[in-house]
Amino acid sequence: MLRSFALLLALTAGATAQAPVKITVDLQHSVGAWKPFTSWFGYDEANYTTAPHGRELLHELHDAYPVPVYIRAHHLLTSGNGMPDLKWSSTNVYTVDANGKPVYDFKIVDQIFDAYRDAGVRPMVEFGFMPEALASGVGLYEVHYPHTLDGSVQSPPKDYAAWGELCRVFTAHMVARYGHDAAASWYWEVWNEPNITYWHGTEQQYEKLYDYAVAGIRAALPEARVGGPATTGPHGEQAAAFLESFLHHVANDKSLANNDPIPLDFISFHVKGQPKVIAGHVQMGLDKELGDTDKGFAIVASFPQFRKLPIILSEADPEGCAACSAREQPANNYRNGPLYPVYTAASIKALFELQDRHQLNLLGMLTWSFEFEGKDYFQGFRTLATNGIDKPVLNVFRMAGKMGLDGKANRVATTSSGQVPLDSILASGVRQAPDVDALATAGQHSAAVLVWNYHDDDVPASAAAVELHVNGLPPGARRVRVEHFRIDETHSNAYSAWKAMGSPQQPTTVQIAALKKAGQLETLTPETATAAKNGGVTLPFSLPRQATSLVVLRW
Repeated sequence: MLRSFALLLALTAGATAQAPVKITVDLQHSVGAWKPFTSWFGYDEANYTTAPHGRELLHELHDAYPVPVYIRAHHLLTSGNGMPDLKWSSTNVYTVDANGKPVYDFKIVDQIFDAYRDAGVRPMVEFGFMPEALASGVGLYEVHYPHTLDGSVQSPPKDYAAWGELCRVFTAHMVARYGHDAAASWYWEVWNEPNITYWHGTEQQYEKLYDYAVAGIRAALPEARVGGPATTGPHGEQAAAFLESFLHHVANDKSLANNDPIPLDFISFHVKGQPKVIAGHVQMGLDKELGDTDKGFAIVASFPQFRKLPIILSEADPEGCAACSAREQPANNYRNGPLYPVYTAASIKALFELQDRHQLNLLGMLTWSFEFEGKDYFQGFRTLATNGIDKPVLNVFRMAGKMGLDGKANRVATTSSGQVPLDSILASGVRQAPDVDALATAGQHSAAVLVWNYHDDDVPASAAAVELHVNGLPPGARRVRVEHFRIDETHSNAYSAWKAMGSPQQPTTVQIAALKKAGQLETLTPETATAAKNGGVTLPFSLPRQATSLVVLRW
């Protein structure tokens, strides 16, 4: 990252001179259900699913959560030879013979979905993009990065009935291969970001695409959970209008495929931040991502019939291009170190608050990060791992997975003297003072407190002295076992370990083993036991800038 590590250590050492940040957790004050909405992930390159490190990462994602993990990928219907490239993959599932009759080939698709099954994760099936034999575009079909969206692979179908039949046959195959109950537990989404050049048609043509797709899906699987429109951030006027028009179509029109009511089981749209380089350092744009969410939630809430539907933010990220490396765009330097996870921690609480404010049902916050096979170590792509080495951001999802506790956790009230209020973040980001705040859950015999010290500006700063007060323990809880996990420059951070090795691009077997170990979630201190007093415990600790802690208490 663009920081002086030595200076950061010096500033951290002086943190005790500052007034402590007091964080108070009331275990008896529930503020809502805990929902593991972070257990959703996705990526452009569907063929990376079956790559060696892709298979490995799927298992790690499964193991991070006690609940189902969902995976969304582009290019499940794209024509080609199955070889991935940046923002490109293919399955060749649909071609036509010499007489123009459809030919379905599920060999590559089955390999992808078999990998999901073998890892124990579930697909969020994205019906995209257009097979070459169905594409109406007249230009080149496959155009490579950075001009990927120019290809006719993004064009409407020549024949909407054939498109609907493709969706039916695809769904029927999945039911036959993986079982009715399994397929009914998946989510089925139509296309990706049709309000921009991912779709070379009109808004009305997308609505027709959706209608024919869901009619085909439901013909094969009547219980299928279908949805869309997966538009870009609705903070923009055009994206907001597209989302609103789509919901109006579903609410008021009949299906263009069969003249029946139009199915909609979940609503999806995307939210993104906007990092910049300011005066030589990275400045994040958390306000942009949360503003997208706030506007999208307001649109959904304006349709009373949709207020209870699940909402899936089917891409939710600090910015919009996973395949743009930090070498190309220095603002992406946040991706390798602890800034990415602490940004994510702060966004999780804010998303809960926005859901509660709009009285909606947020089901998923899908992180568009996976891995890129065969690239340089820590090249700066938006990924969870690099050549099999877990990056710090993967550990914030491991922390989130632990917050479910015994499976019956509730969110409980927290207050912090260092909190930046949500409305201030929406208005101007976290630019004036750091956001030192917490999100807590409580179960019958345990609690978890996620604590962060976040600032949009990635510059050296003093650590925060934190006093964590956990109150409301049950009367029988006299001694509390405490486990403290940490992500910072020296914990749960394979990137720092790699730099300390001299940034090798051909690490030895011994170095790889050390990097794999450094990439796991680490404890700050060994597990301790502390006596409860008056139904509570107080836990003081130092929290560096851009660091994240998870404190787990058991009694």
